[in-house]
Order: sequence, then structure tokens, then C-alpha cells
Amino acid sequence: MSMFGPPPFSQGRRPYPLDYEAQAGSPTVISFFNAVYAWMAAGLALTAVVAWWVSSHAAVMQRVFTGGSLILIFVAQIVLVVVISMAVQRIGATAATALFLLYAALNGLTLAGLFWVYTLSSIAGAFIASAAMFGAMSVYGMFTRTDLSGWGKLLFMGLIGIIIASVVNMFLANSTLSWIVSYAGVAIFVGLTAYDTQRLRQIAYSTAGDGALAARMSVVGALMLYLDFLNLFLFLVQIMGNRRR
Repeated sequence: MSMFGPPPFSQGRRPYPLDYEAQAGSPTVISFFNAVYAWMAAGLALTAVVAWWVSSHAAVMQRVFTGGSLILIFVAQIVLVVVISMAVQRIGATAATALFLLYAALNGLTLAGLFWVYTLSSIAGAFIASAAMFGAMSVYGMFTRTDLSGWGKLLFMGLIGIIIASVVNMFLANSTLSWIVSYAGVAIFVGLTAYDTQRLRQIAYSTAGDGALAARMSVVGALMLYLDFLNLFLFLVQIMGNRRR
């Protein structure tokens, strides 16, 4: 499945100082976020299409979820996230976009299992809830005049905590711990959505007058928000989802 957290830039640090005089409606910010949300939507759509297609073909499902295929996919996902995040200054926008879409497609392979485990109506309900929560917090992160940089360390600590708890629960299989992790995950990724949106707003100003940089960084921004949305959705599915079996 997807990585837990957005990879670019260190948590708790702001790449550019928060400028309270800057307007979220400036042409630079609007253009940048149009590209960010467009690529994010394209990535989510590709993930959904691949997941649905794979879930509809039992032979493909068997290949993905048996043997070492799943491990190889997870490793490839991690490598792609690192490459996109760390090499964005050295690769072009086209290459960064291709890597992002490849990552989204690989996520679709692993998320195909959702269609076998949960009903379509509960998946749709979790998606709608995720979209509403993500939209509200992204708008908040865009327009708030409150500096959210202080959230970074707390959210990162919480993220590490749920990763550790999730690994531990693989062996314990404790339903109570599973619910705690799911609700904590929702809270963390709701916060990260606002936090990352505000970070991207500042990054947008740094791209003014540099179209090539804006194109590259919009792909990184799309990856950040894609991960926030996808992880929020996965935790909500665990909470709201009705199982088929």
C-alpha cells in the first residue's frame, strides 16, 4: 500500500519563511496549485483504475499477492518516492511526472485487494468522506494566517507512532489497537493535509518567474498531497468499511 507520510522536505522545517502579507490568490500560487491538484487527481484516478482492473482479474490478483511480487512492489514504491523527492532538482518535469504516475499505478496494484475485502458502497463512502475532509483542511491550510510549522514535529512523531503500532499489531492482531491506530491515522493525515498545503503555498512563491522549477515542484506537491489523501482514505476505509466476508 502507500507510504505513510509525504517524503519531500524534512518534517518540522519550513523551506521558506511564512509571509503573512502574501495572498493565497496571487497568480503564482493559483497557477502552481492548479498544476498540483491536477496531477494529484490524475494520480488518484490512475490508482483507482488500476486497482479496479486488477481486482477484476483473478489471475493478476494471484500474481500480485503471492510469492515475492508484493515485496518487490513495496520496494519499488519506496525507491520511486525517494527518487522523486531527492532528485527533483536534477530531473526534468516530464521525468518527474512519469515517475509519479508509475508510483500511482503501483499503488493501484496493491490497493486492488480493497475491492475484494470491502463492499463498493463502503469504499465509495470512505472516498467521499476523505474528499470532504481533505478539501476542508487543504482550504484551511491555504488561507489561514496561522503559522502551522509547529505542527510538523508533532505530526511526524504521531506518524512514527502509528507506523510502530501498526507493525506491532501485525503480530498481536488486537482489534482495539487497530481502531486506535485507524482514528489516530485519520487525525494525523487531516493535520498533514493542512500543514503540507501551507508548505506548498510558500514553495509556490519561490517558483515565481521560473516555469521549469514550478513544473517540477508541482509534481512533488502532487505527490505530497496524494499521499495525504490516500492514507486518509485507507484509514477511513478501515473505520467505515463493510467487509464482504
